[in-house]
Amino acid sequence: MEFAVKWRGVTTGERASAQSHFLDLCAMLGEPGPTQADPTGSWYAFEKGAGKLAGGEGFADVWKRGFFAFEYKGKKKDKKAAYLQLQGYRDALENPPLLVVSDLETIEIHTNFTGLSPVTRVVTLDDLAAPDPSEALAILRAVFSAPDELRPTFEPVQITEAAARHFAELAQVLRGRGHDPQTVAHFLDRILFCLFAEDAGMLPRGVLSRVAEQTRGRPHLFLDALGAMFERMAHGGGMFGAEEVPWFNGGLFDSADVLPLTEAEIGTLLEVGRLNWALIEPAIFGTLFERGLDPDRRAQLGAHYTAREQIWQLVEPVVIRPLRREYAAMQAQVTGLLLSGRKVTKATKPEDSPRLVFRAFLERLRRVRVLDPACGSGNFLFVTLGALKDLEWEAIQWGSLVLQEPGEFPRIGPEAVLGIEINAYAAELARVTIWIGEIQWMLRHGLGYRRDPILSPLDHIETRDALLDLTDPAHPREADWPAAEFIVGNPPFLGGSLLRSNLGNAYAEVLWSVYEGRLPHSSDLCCYWHENARAAIATGRTRRAGLLATQGIRGQANRRVLERIRESGAIFFARSDDAWVLSGANVHISFVGQDDRSDPEPELDGRPVHFINADLTTGRDLTKARRLAENLGAAFEGDKKGGPFEIDATAAESMLAHPNPDGRDNRDVVRRWTRGSDITGRSNDMWIIDFGVDMPEAEAALYEAPFEHVRRLVH
Repeated sequence: MEFAVKWRGVTTGERASAQSHFLDLCAMLGEPGPTQADPTGSWYAFEKGAGKLAGGEGFADVWKRGFFAFEYKGKKKDKKAAYLQLQGYRDALENPPLLVVSDLETIEIHTNFTGLSPVTRVVTLDDLAAPDPSEALAILRAVFSAPDELRPTFEPVQITEAAARHFAELAQVLRGRGHDPQTVAHFLDRILFCLFAEDAGMLPRGVLSRVAEQTRGRPHLFLDALGAMFERMAHGGGMFGAEEVPWFNGGLFDSADVLPLTEAEIGTLLEVGRLNWALIEPAIFGTLFERGLDPDRRAQLGAHYTAREQIWQLVEPVVIRPLRREYAAMQAQVTGLLLSGRKVTKATKPEDSPRLVFRAFLERLRRVRVLDPACGSGNFLFVTLGALKDLEWEAIQWGSLVLQEPGEFPRIGPEAVLGIEINAYAAELARVTIWIGEIQWMLRHGLGYRRDPILSPLDHIETRDALLDLTDPAHPREADWPAAEFIVGNPPFLGGSLLRSNLGNAYAEVLWSVYEGRLPHSSDLCCYWHENARAAIATGRTRRAGLLATQGIRGQANRRVLERIRESGAIFFARSDDAWVLSGANVHISFVGQDDRSDPEPELDGRPVHFINADLTTGRDLTKARRLAENLGAAFEGDKKGGPFEIDATAAESMLAHPNPDGRDNRDVVRRWTRGSDITGRSNDMWIIDFGVDMPEAEAALYEAPFEHVRRLVH
């Protein structure tokens, strides 16, 4: 309390007050001051000299080795400038875990732990003057005696979000200077991969930080050095200064080109580099970073992304479940042969040799190809690749145990996943996402990553339109999809009524003409991906497909695509109505898995069923019901709502309980509103205020609560 009272009244400037404030702080906490604790100033000192990252010399107001650097500004002055000043000093100050700034009224503690995104804690004079200042005092005591207590604990998802946010901001700055979007994406993708490569041990650890230190204050030299490192990574590797850089290749490092950066932007890169990039979650990084690169998606920076668990709900039943059935069958066959006395290696027929049966499954698994024809930044492909590698590794381990097979290196890699993506930003990110996922998997399993080169081009992640081939504008045709055993993905959601306004008149007209006779013109955009997948299964180029869809695919014109799937094959898996988040909005979607009628165990909404209808139901197929001949030519049209007269159940209950002065019952005009979908599907429990067609206004006003609602919200 005494400390707070004293420093509320102090109006002297920074230079006159800094040391006095700090010593009072020490006295309040029972801590010795710098001179008392360390008369030599070797590990705890006022005015500690420090070289600046941007060049020249400066001084930190207070420094304690292994604990903190402290910088003061006068009252109401810019504390952000003080923080940036400390960031420029921190390497020369042996990178203390805490960077503290104060304007005499507020103390901000910024964490500076390697590999963790910084967190800021704030202590004010009001906090210290409060009846219970224990929390504020605990934070300050940790600064002086136990900085690890302030260490932030981050999960990979949080680290990923922090990294993507920084890169997205940098992307926006570079785009704002007029640089080509694809050039920005390519440049930043190379930097982010370098940061990952540092923490994964492929590049010398901290190499970018050291280059920045050696070129401080001279951004052009930093960029020259960065270009030289890219050159080594692209062409055979070699010495980069005193350190060796391996050969990466892969199309990612296809040139030494760099974009100009300011000293502050280089500082941002170094800040991002302090995160533990080995923990980056590729399944979400691409989506988050893509939103920063693409101006059209910038508003979605804070929106929900599709997490690994959600993707797995589709990948597991469509791709992994049938492969695991084959794996179990192989294990049973091999075990049976061994129990019958068959030798591991000797057999007259391949099917009689336990070893050859095992090898055949392993080779079959390595031939699997999975296509995402709307791959975005690679989320579904990343999860799928990891699952395929997990299954191969499990099989290798099993073979070593049961058949005494020599251990071998897993061979499933990025070539197993194929993609089509029209957005160049996203396609570039998909390639990087897949490579990071591949290397993370290998390192996590204690295996070395590929070398000479480490990367190879991922040309099978194509940048093009997945629906139309317009290479000959006079003769547009359906786009070809590469052959793949499985198709998975999340095609774009766009209502049929929005196709013309969002895709343009010309494109919409061509799309409808190419798919004429297959889909109604009013079909949602995602239906075209389901139709293409159906055609691929019908012609034998694909075995199974699983795609997300708007929940409306079950009805009206959209249902035609599901009817066509049932005509040529089957729906073997579906989730009819699932909550989802799309671009930050809560929506309901459907999962649809289709095949050639070969799946023995159809599943609907998590339950086994005998079959799945075109409206994603089971049992009696009401989609095939016909009109009665007796009713042809007869019609009845009920009331049409001409304004927002509908209310929810809560509002209805309130109105029904509200009495009227003349005793009238609001049930006369507040009625349950039942529509066709309430009868055939799930009830929405909606109500409506209906005064009829001829009730005078004076009479309607006697129903007080309903009338007031209509007067206020409808009239």
